[in-house]
Amino acid sequence: MKYIIYTDGASFNNPGPAGAGIAIYKDDALFKEYALPLGIMTNNQAEYSALLLALKKMKLLLGVKHLKSAQIEVRSDSQLLVNQLNHKYKVLDEKVQKLFFEVWNLLIDFGNVTFIAIPREQNTVADKLSKKAAAEN
Repeated sequence: MKYIIYTDGASFNNPGPAGAGIAIYKDDALFKEYALPLGIMTNNQAEYSALLLALKKMKLLLGVKHLKSAQIEVRSDSQLLVNQLNHKYKVLDEKVQKLFFEVWNLLIDFGNVTFIAIPREQNTVADKLSKKAAAEN
């Protein structure tokens, strides 16, 4: 089973009111979407928080047993997030480091997960959801 997860984090005034947008596709059809307010944080923290929430939602939706066999592709317009998770960039910010390690530890329960950078224009659903959630703070 293949899942494509689009994530986006938005932070108004950076740092400021933030939100996470998550759109999960299963076999090329929209499966689930989430818009979650995150409180006050930077845009990079919001991007990582959106990914964390997406991974936690997948764990709940599939269960640990099915996570190992699922093929999951995470798509994000955050070059920083994708390049850090693909070990191309170092994680220098202490608050982001904490979120990075939380993501990395969560990935232990997953099988095949890839991280792909996409243009902002290809992330419109998650972007809209993240801005909606940020406005709810």
